[in-house]
Amino acid sequence: MTTRRDFLGVTAATGLGLVLGFHRPLKGQAALIAKAMGTDTASDAELNAWVHIAPDDTITLVINESEMGQGVLTSLPMILAEELDADWTKVRSEPAPADTRFGRQSTGGSTSVRMDYANLRTVGAAARAMLIGAAAQRWGVPAGECSTDVGYVVHAASKRRASYGSLAVDAAKITPPEKPPLKDPKDFRIIGKPMKRLDTPDKVRATTEFGIDVRRPGMLIAQVERCPIFGGKLGSFDATKAKTVPGVRHVIAIPSGVAVVADDFWAATKGREALSVTWDDAGHGTLSSTDIAAELRRIVDGGAVARKDGEPDAALAGSHATIHAEYEVPYLAHATMEPMNCTADVRSGSCEIWAPTQAPTGCRDLAAKITGLSSEKVTVHTTYLGGGFGRRSQTDFLEDAVRISKAVGAPVKLVYTREDDMRAGWYRPTAYNKIAGGVDAQGWPTVWTQKIATPSIAENFGPLRDGIDGMAVEGVSNLPYAIPNMLVTYAKPDFPISVWFWRSVGSSQNGYVTECFLDELAHLGGKDPVELRRRLLKDHPRHRRVLDLAAEKAGWGTPLPEGHARGVAVHEAFGSIVAEVAEVSLPASGTPRVHHVVCAVDCGQYVNPDTIKAQMESGIVYGLSAALYGEITIDKGRAVQGNFDSYPIVRLREMPSIDTYIVAEGDPMGGIGEPGTPPIAAAVCNALLALTGKPVRRLPIVRRT
Repeated sequence: MTTRRDFLGVTAATGLGLVLGFHRPLKGQAALIAKAMGTDTASDAELNAWVHIAPDDTITLVINESEMGQGVLTSLPMILAEELDADWTKVRSEPAPADTRFGRQSTGGSTSVRMDYANLRTVGAAARAMLIGAAAQRWGVPAGECSTDVGYVVHAASKRRASYGSLAVDAAKITPPEKPPLKDPKDFRIIGKPMKRLDTPDKVRATTEFGIDVRRPGMLIAQVERCPIFGGKLGSFDATKAKTVPGVRHVIAIPSGVAVVADDFWAATKGREALSVTWDDAGHGTLSSTDIAAELRRIVDGGAVARKDGEPDAALAGSHATIHAEYEVPYLAHATMEPMNCTADVRSGSCEIWAPTQAPTGCRDLAAKITGLSSEKVTVHTTYLGGGFGRRSQTDFLEDAVRISKAVGAPVKLVYTREDDMRAGWYRPTAYNKIAGGVDAQGWPTVWTQKIATPSIAENFGPLRDGIDGMAVEGVSNLPYAIPNMLVTYAKPDFPISVWFWRSVGSSQNGYVTECFLDELAHLGGKDPVELRRRLLKDHPRHRRVLDLAAEKAGWGTPLPEGHARGVAVHEAFGSIVAEVAEVSLPASGTPRVHHVVCAVDCGQYVNPDTIKAQMESGIVYGLSAALYGEITIDKGRAVQGNFDSYPIVRLREMPSIDTYIVAEGDPMGGIGEPGTPPIAAAVCNALLALTGKPVRRLPIVRRT
């Protein structure tokens, strides 16, 4: 159990004001990686987050989360400000550098707000109590006679008021209370209210620094020519022609390929084009998407059991009617809008890095290993991220930048072109599902078997426990529907293609497969898809609430224009439940037109409803792009797609209108960055099933290859 001494500590009692340190535990991907690598030690109990109340009344929260559009630089200060009873106009936030004082920093898994919520409330309440104590001592009155009022401590009896800034130095001398009283949620004036983001003004003024904006004196620009074959490696290269390109300064071999270092991006590009390189394909030069699909089918029946209820085989054999189906999804790239980049400056006794990263601590540790420096000699500045989606929790781009800077002895900005990144791997895994289900004579589902074959993300961190990758079966092994006989298995293939976290991870494909197959069972049994879900969710009232709300707001069952249909999907991920209803038509072109999406989300207690709506819209368009068009195919060991001409995303003219409704019934807080993505593919495909009578069992819907 965490004690007050473990959790809170005053770290300064000077003219700087009140600096209150507190403990943030490992969470999200940081916790997963640390546990897998055996590094989740007691050092994590250090005070690792900081609140500063300055004499000028400004209140600054140093945040150890990466800001990649999800709004943590606003949502987290809102929690603190609520319990502190602060003047919101005086509240600031700033990203923390990578440092052991700020814990093991890694942003992912939709954890930032839900894991910091209780801590920040306690810290805000403790700081408020300390400020009240300082005012009471100054005025010679009992602390119980004092209260706070939007940035001031007040003593009603004497009508005295003192601003937080004027009390900060004295408050720093007071021991933080062990259990400061927290507000009743009914008295919240900040939490739960729509608040404008603190980082918007600088973005509008174009003063926000993303990684791609970093400039350093004497900085060079680097690109890396990599082996285009997954699992291949460098054979030999000739840099003679590259070195004749004006502006090219260095051409060097690094573990990932051949780096061309130049005065500017164009010179690096032309120098790279002039390289002569031979590659060793390591036996993977004939690998194709057809080979991959065949291997998944070959191994699927031999998977380890992740869930078994009842007697699935007997129930399937005894069903009134059955369906056997195969569902497939492709590899997917993250396609972040900001190209992958990192600036590194390696000197004889130091290393300084500027990176748009989701994993500052991982970057720091890797840089220390590459340079041979102690971690204290490595400084990582986390810039704003132009999209993350899990891709920027990898460290390949940082490794290249640090190795190149170390080799050339100058600050270097490494930039991956769109093609570099889209063909680099670290994809959302491809997956094959062999699935069967049956209904009884009344048309209600009685059995469900789902055998999954997909590459493992968890294997990046060590051997799988009992042969199961929990991320590969999430959303299936915990399927909430009351079907008495169920079997879920997982089989892991071995391909030379690297896979990684992609927005909503395993739920991104499993939400599609399970919700589409459920509609197939509904059609088999002659049931309305919403009616079927309501019955099967009898033991899950939160799921039924979001389903009912989405169906009601979408007008489920009411007439639509000719040629239009609705599809529904419900999925739980990262502690939140989302239901989506999509209205779809199918023009003669064959490309579905998604007209409108109604989204209902239950994420428990929430902080900023504007952020929730933005993240639902973001997750929907991200998932819709993947459902309609997203696909990385493999030919001759290489990724075929390289840019948005061959890997399209939804354009503005294709974007549906979206209405988001928030369900709040006092349930535990869930994540919000990822849960909006899984239901959209299924909602669209289920609408197409209603339109055509044919299930969509393979993504993307619009096939270009």
